[in-house]
Amino acid sequence: MSAEEERAASAEEQRAASAEEQRAASTPEGRAAGAPEGGVPHLTAFTVFTGRWAVLRAALRISRRDAWRAKGRTALIMVMIGLPVLVITALITGRATTDVTPYEQLDSTLGSADARLITFPTRGRVRQDAAARSVGQHKASRPDRQWTPAELGTLLDGRLLRYQQKTGEVRLADGYDWVDVLEVDLRDPMTRGMRELVEGRFPAAPGEVAVSPALTGRGARIGGTLPVTRDNRPMRVVGVVQNPNRPGSTELTALPEAVLGHQNDGDNSGWLADTPGSVQRADVRRLNQAGLAVQSRALIERLPDDGESPVPAMSGSPTRGAVSLGVAIVLVVMETVLLAGPAFAVGLRRRRRELAVLAAQGASGRQLKAVVLADGLVLGGAAALMGMVLGIGTGALFASFGAPLLNWTHGPLDVPWPEVLAVAALGVVSGVTAALVPAVHASRQSPARVLAGRAAVDPPGRAARPLLGLVLVVLGTGGCFAAARHDDLAVVISAVVLALGLIALMPWLVESTGRLAGRLPLPLRLSVRDAARHRVRTSSAAGAVMGATMAAVVLGLVAASAFAQREAQRTSVEPLGTLTIRTWASTTDGEWSRLRVEAERLLPGVPLVPGAVAVNAEGKEVRLQGDRHPLHCAGPPKCLPPMWDGSGILPVGDERLLTFLLERHDPQAEAALARGSAVVIGSGMAHDGVVELVAEPWEGGEDERLTLPTVVTKAAEPAQTGVLIPASALEKAGFTVVERHLYAAHVPADEARLQRALSTVASGVNILVERRGDEEALPVLLVLLGAATVLVLGGTFAATGLAAADMRQDLDTMSAVGAAPRVRRLVVAAQAAYLSGLGAAVGLAGGAVAGAALILWNWETGIHPGGHPLVVEIPWLFLAGLVVGLPVLAALVAGTFTRTRPARARRVA
Repeated sequence: MSAEEERAASAEEQRAASAEEQRAASTPEGRAAGAPEGGVPHLTAFTVFTGRWAVLRAALRISRRDAWRAKGRTALIMVMIGLPVLVITALITGRATTDVTPYEQLDSTLGSADARLITFPTRGRVRQDAAARSVGQHKASRPDRQWTPAELGTLLDGRLLRYQQKTGEVRLADGYDWVDVLEVDLRDPMTRGMRELVEGRFPAAPGEVAVSPALTGRGARIGGTLPVTRDNRPMRVVGVVQNPNRPGSTELTALPEAVLGHQNDGDNSGWLADTPGSVQRADVRRLNQAGLAVQSRALIERLPDDGESPVPAMSGSPTRGAVSLGVAIVLVVMETVLLAGPAFAVGLRRRRRELAVLAAQGASGRQLKAVVLADGLVLGGAAALMGMVLGIGTGALFASFGAPLLNWTHGPLDVPWPEVLAVAALGVVSGVTAALVPAVHASRQSPARVLAGRAAVDPPGRAARPLLGLVLVVLGTGGCFAAARHDDLAVVISAVVLALGLIALMPWLVESTGRLAGRLPLPLRLSVRDAARHRVRTSSAAGAVMGATMAAVVLGLVAASAFAQREAQRTSVEPLGTLTIRTWASTTDGEWSRLRVEAERLLPGVPLVPGAVAVNAEGKEVRLQGDRHPLHCAGPPKCLPPMWDGSGILPVGDERLLTFLLERHDPQAEAALARGSAVVIGSGMAHDGVVELVAEPWEGGEDERLTLPTVVTKAAEPAQTGVLIPASALEKAGFTVVERHLYAAHVPADEARLQRALSTVASGVNILVERRGDEEALPVLLVLLGAATVLVLGGTFAATGLAAADMRQDLDTMSAVGAAPRVRRLVVAAQAAYLSGLGAAVGLAGGAVAGAALILWNWETGIHPGGHPLVVEIPWLFLAGLVVGLPVLAALVAGTFTRTRPARARRVA
């Protein structure tokens, strides 16, 4: 027999054996013996059941079994889909739990009383809502008498219990501080539930108080003495009580008038009422007419449950709120789909033989699509369910632990089921949508090519796809700048259209960069070509990186520019880093002397420069400001130096303060100050050799205008502007000048602690530090970079791991022909660098367009008024970290943790 005849006979034997294997597999015995690797246990599912429900049920069963076999990929997809569901569910559950309704506050406000009567200093008619959260009163003259229980008894039958609420000063271990004060007899049955007794007992005598748990960590303890008010009146601590709706509040409780004294009505004081019957709406109207506000238990219990919505009220029309919600949904679904898309694409590639066998046995493209979509339904449903359950638990724990630490309101666990179920449905939709593109590719694959063992390659893209992406990019870009002068929501919508256009362009960009792979080094060339062959997986992962990068770029540009605009508008008399310690003119000279000594003790080695305040002829302290009249200003930015605390106070002092403010000696300015002339620091406030000032009393009264001769001196820094006023000029104008300010070139580590410490020797102490307007920009940018890092690296590592698993045969072949282990690392690192680098570069372009439009909208809509020019700040280091640093970091991490040992291959036939 010739060689040609032998080859023909061998081919005939192989065909006969293949036919025999297929007949054996179709019999019950063959199915019981198990299908070969890559086969499906239920090959005839689609031929037996012809109905749509049968197709769906079979597809779900196949997907469930495949998900159980590929546990790693299943867990990855579930994390990507379930994590947003968990986060959003936790947020809305936590907000609903901390958003306490009037009904949930009944115990803490009324105890077991039927009503709460709130008094006012006047007897005018009261307007209120049903829960007395919004209360107003018509003007009325103050009566000669105060409310008495006997007078209230003529308006409402029942037993009355006096209560008072206000804030008061308490001296703690670190100095004086303001705390809430509740004065009511908590031993009375009518107050049951108002406060929970944690330790000790309730106050029973005028000299006793109970403290909240937040005060026990600041020096208050049971059995100890707590000085209250500025008189340091000692009160014995007998218990620890907690507000059930404000577990983190700093509060004292005592008997009426033990701490506050008689509040003379008003200041949230009144009576709790225990009435024979419930207090109805007619009773509330009658009491309102008499000048009392009323919280009625019966009315609050009948209120609709409208205060528990976890979604914050949106400004504007309902249409705007609906559009905002729709945009948020689109963004969440889009990012989730892009993150989970590569996993579904790789899952499709792993199951291509299974789907090819189904197609060979008669399954249609529609039925193959149903199998892949069932993956999204099964995994999306399981991830949404798990995310919903964990999100509810996380939100409840966050609210429980956050309320005491952050002084939030807190109520019973409240799960807003409509919103939670909507979020879970959103997760299911995200899963199905992420599987949509792989499902389309599954319906188009060639069964003959797959069964022949040829490598799977994504089919060539449609010619119209780049055109669609370009159209969306043009529309989104034009829409961003067209809407920048009108509406920020329109800018966001246009940015979403731009992002969708860039996502649609991503497959074309992947193909285009793949054509340039021949010029690259070997590891990068192999990675880019593999990414181009698997365009769906690559474009989805790069799109996810692009979305995260674009959002970070937009927020970074807007934040940096807003802070830079704030710094450009900042004007201050004091130079940067100036600490100002000030108190009121009413502070006695003895208190001021002790305050200076204490400040020198607390700030050792820090030179303190004194400053003064002015008091008018009526004995009222005045604040000195530049005249607001436009004729007296060289321009809006220099018209009035607005300090960041909003006071705009001009300093009063001598040559020591002048030297401190200028950070140098100026003999000419010092001589003018000694003559009684004011010194204008910088330009803009002086005209014709004089400066116009306004003396405005703090406690109200007639303003006084001053015209002082002046000299102009150069400022120490560009933002510095203002006037230093000599004490002699004010005394000549009839004012009294007293030293009540201290200045120092020092930034304390803890301003609040310094203020509390100084408050122990004088009342009304205020601490100010002059800071840059853009000082908070760096923390904000670091937070944005951290969030972008999580999303970018998470998406990159997921896609890179899937790509490495998908190209394992190529990597093993490289090792088999002698490639060093570092080559495998370089190939995987190059894959990560390519994915994240392409997505970051495209995201930078899209984010720059949307960010510029939002910056322009901020400026056009008057958020930064005052005639200041537009300031655009580009955070170069932040952008470099996003576009260059993150891809390099992704490449280093991916290359470091790559397996360098080839996996053993197993023969399929």
